[in-house]
Amino acid sequence: MDRRAFLMGSVQGAAASVALNLSVGSFAFAASKPQIGTFGFDLGGMDKTIKPGDDFFQYAGGNWMKNNAIPNDRVRWGVFDELRAKSEKDVKAIIDDLSSKKAAKGTIEQKIGDFWRAYMNTDLINSKGIAPLKPELASIDAAQSHEDIAKLIARPDLPVAGPIGWGVNIDDGNPDRYIVQIGHGGLGLPERDYYLKDDDRMKDLRAKYPTYIAKMFTLANISDADAKASQIVAFETEIAKLHWPITDRRDSTKMYNLRKRSELETIAPDYPWVDALTVSGMNNVDDLVIGEVTAIEPLAKLFKATPVDTLKTYLTFHLLKNTSSLLPKEFDDANFDFYGKTLNGQKEQRARWKRGTQAIDGALGEAIGQIYVKRHFTASAKAQMEVLVENLRKAFLMRINNLVWMSADTKVAAKKKLATFNPKIGYPKKWRDYSALEISADDALGNNRRSMMFDHAIEVKRLSEKTDRDEWFMTPQTVNAYYNPTYNEIVFPAAILQPPFFDEFADPAINYGAIGGVIGHEMGHGFDDQGAKYDEKGVLHDWWKPSDVAAFDKLGQRMVAQYGAFEALPGVKVNGQLTLGENIGDHCGVTMGMVAYKLSLNGKPAPVLGGFTGEQRFFLGWAQVWRSLSRDEALRNQVQTDPHSPAKFRVNGTIQNSDAWYEAFNVQPGDKMYEAPIDRVHIW
Repeated sequence: MDRRAFLMGSVQGAAASVALNLSVGSFAFAASKPQIGTFGFDLGGMDKTIKPGDDFFQYAGGNWMKNNAIPNDRVRWGVFDELRAKSEKDVKAIIDDLSSKKAAKGTIEQKIGDFWRAYMNTDLINSKGIAPLKPELASIDAAQSHEDIAKLIARPDLPVAGPIGWGVNIDDGNPDRYIVQIGHGGLGLPERDYYLKDDDRMKDLRAKYPTYIAKMFTLANISDADAKASQIVAFETEIAKLHWPITDRRDSTKMYNLRKRSELETIAPDYPWVDALTVSGMNNVDDLVIGEVTAIEPLAKLFKATPVDTLKTYLTFHLLKNTSSLLPKEFDDANFDFYGKTLNGQKEQRARWKRGTQAIDGALGEAIGQIYVKRHFTASAKAQMEVLVENLRKAFLMRINNLVWMSADTKVAAKKKLATFNPKIGYPKKWRDYSALEISADDALGNNRRSMMFDHAIEVKRLSEKTDRDEWFMTPQTVNAYYNPTYNEIVFPAAILQPPFFDEFADPAINYGAIGGVIGHEMGHGFDDQGAKYDEKGVLHDWWKPSDVAAFDKLGQRMVAQYGAFEALPGVKVNGQLTLGENIGDHCGVTMGMVAYKLSLNGKPAPVLGGFTGEQRFFLGWAQVWRSLSRDEALRNQVQTDPHSPAKFRVNGTIQNSDAWYEAFNVQPGDKMYEAPIDRVHIW
């Protein structure tokens, strides 16, 4: 399932029919002071020596970018990173409170406190060496057949990779049920091009990767480290050759291949499916979905043709890599040196406590979230967000009604989908029950193992249950948002509902440009090049007239070409096809946000604040949330692997297509960002 997040993003929606009431909620400008500046925007962060029509990204945030630096433990620094740093501190304060008190065994307080103590006790972790990992290493060493290897890959308590993987997901063709989904995997580098692309950057990474692998073996006192590293790189390169390109993998239609369980042996007879799926507890299913369907048979053949000893070496490395943060410091440092420094340009490892907040979010996230929302999310903020969401919904309805490229029949269906969008704001209706999860204060690796088993048990149980539409796929303390096409829902965790995205006391124009842009972005995912394939019930199928699909695709390809011309770094261009869905989302965010802002004024003129009109402040609000700095290595990796465009183009690329921006800032021919009206792409 493709959940489209806002970055690299509960209350049931009130609208239940297509006929939406166009009376629009509005905010009175609050008397209390906003957290940023006088009206919610950082005027001092602007660089007014830049013409807004030449580079709006620099104009809106240039001084902030000049006066800030990327911390040594980060690969980028911007609004998201600032809020994530704040969220880490907020979570740490919760953990400190809970871990300072004596708690009864089995309580949430005990589990949070003991998980934290175990993760932070690096002296104990170092003193144990790799002894806690020896049972897993022994299991791998004992393997004698391909069937044994497949069972190891399938073990839910063993964090290893395999060329073929599977798990439980929501069925795109029937969102009321869970289904086993099979796909390819198994790479240690981020993506297939890292093994296959013939440029200096990729060649350099490929040269350094085996050195890192060999070091991990050496630290574990495993002999023939260099030879084993070469075997692994050769094997992963063969896997990469069979992987689908990343642009194909984001195509929902190509990735949805419903098959009977009995067909697996025919599709890929060289893989021991019964052994693997039985270990996973997933063999007794009737239906399953295969993602990269044409890759599974050759990957199964590669698996069978690869010597068992090579596969054992491969699993051993991935086990060491995936548990490195829970092993002695030398393993953790070696892993960081490659994945942090070499791959992303990060200068220093992040403090242990910061990484600990991420680890506990993965294991006990909703337990932390219950306390987080009590401390950091207000009922009034939730109420204002509900107004904003409904105003964006009304704006979207108006845009659909005015589309010239969409037929009347498809408009009816599109409006039905819009009316049934379900917004979830702040936190879930019900919280996950962690009573079955056992946590120890002196067993960091064991806590990770038990957490994996706990999550896996939930997955297997789901195969006999109807889908839970109240479930969230992000915790409340996550600074992000997402659209889930199978539930037709837009989800906004509490942690993103802070300045500069959202401030109860800020100028509405800033809120509509910032969090309104986020809301519109997530709504836009329901109508981007992939989300538009799902109907109002979340079912993947063709519900558009073919002529409308053709018109939509033509507009999309214009946007692909437009973004494909942007250079993130000299010679490094944005992948317009990979980023198309997110670019459409941003286009919707700005377009719908502006319409909703104007509706919220209820015919009254917006005040001029700080010398800026309401329309100008709207665009400044959007640009403010994207001001950021990035290391070149991380930016290169983003372009290769991330469906989101770099921050600069989430500002400049988006507003270049907005007629309202040209009018607001009087952008004229001759300005560097000027696009003639005929060249502007208007989709929604």
